[in-house]
Amino acid sequence: VQLQASGGGLVQAGGSLRLSCAASGSIYDFNIMGWYRQAPGKQRDLVANILNNGRVDYADSVKGRFTISRDSAKTAVYLQMNSLKPEDTAVYYCNLQQHGVAYWGQGTQVTVSS
Repeated sequence: VQLQASGGGLVQAGGSLRLSCAASGSIYDFNIMGWYRQAPGKQRDLVANILNNGRVDYADSVKGRFTISRDSAKTAVYLQMNSLKPEDTAVYYCNLQQHGVAYWGQGTQVTVSS
């Protein structure tokens, strides 16, 4: 399984970005896809994920600002980020979990200037 993330960049506070992640390889119908982020000197934390039944979970810090979605084939996941804040600055990683195995994308940098 390979995950290819894209869409990061530099944006001013209050702006928006959309991250995309495409999965390839042996993708099973029952999986969880999501996004994590890691700021310098901090641990990698969950931002949002979406289950195969469509249930979504968000970190409290992004609720109401970020929206996660996926395509019908369950091989791509997106993260719409609005009202971005400087504290959202981090490397964002795409994640796929299936059959007890976690796969990670290469990470994409999101930088929010004040």
